[in-house]
Amino acid sequence: MPRMWDVYPIRIALVEALTKKQGVSTDVELYDLLKKSYDDLNHRSLNRVLMKLEVEGMIHVSSLTKTKRRVELKAASKDQERA
Repeated sequence: MPRMWDVYPIRIALVEALTKKQGVSTDVELYDLLKKSYDDLNHRSLNRVLMKLEVEGMIHVSSLTKTKRRVELKAASKDQERA
C-alpha cells in the first residue's frame, strides 16, 4: 500500500510557532523549530514564506542584526496593545 503524505503547510506551522512564542521570535529560532518537522526546509524557502505572510499582513519582519531578523505576529501585537 502506498504511503500517504501528511500535508501541513509551512505557513500554518510558522504562525502556530509564533503563537506559542507569544507572537515574537527570530528567524533563526523559527528555522530551527520548523526544520525538525520539515526536512527539506532551507533558508530560501523560509524567507519566501516569511515574505508571503508579510505581504498578506499577518506578520512583520524587522532586522535585528546583519544576519538575524525579528518576526512578529501582527494579530498578537494588536491584542497586546488593547490590553
